[in-house]
Amino acid sequence: MADTKLNDYIPSDDEEFMNPRQQAFFRMRLEQWKTDILDGTKSTINNLQEDSSNLPDIVDRASSESDKALELRTRDRQRKLISKIDAALRRIDEGTYGYCDETGEPISLRRLEARPTATLSLEAQERHERKERTVRDD
Repeated sequence: MADTKLNDYIPSDDEEFMNPRQQAFFRMRLEQWKTDILDGTKSTINNLQEDSSNLPDIVDRASSESDKALELRTRDRQRKLISKIDAALRRIDEGTYGYCDETGEPISLRRLEARPTATLSLEAQERHERKERTVRDD
């Protein structure tokens, strides 16, 4: 869909919600995000393959191991994010992307631009978080 010039395109509330151009825009953003994450994974693999046991100073070795553990936790969060990205891409294919799972109402374009994997409208997300806090406090 290069003829739509998606690189310069910004979704607008003035157009039909989730028209083909908006769907292509969000698909491109999601696929690029996924590609960036997968590219980062390759560098993590290279970093983890470096042997830190040959560091002479125990503090340096501990610091290196701590860095690797942090990187693994970050990659685990990103692995979970990839599954959310894949789910969002499936919703685009199914025609349900951009609509709240709870209410069926459109999710605002600004929210989707900020969080392309969103499945709840801002109002539904706030209700969900309030309910979660209440349950946690009990």
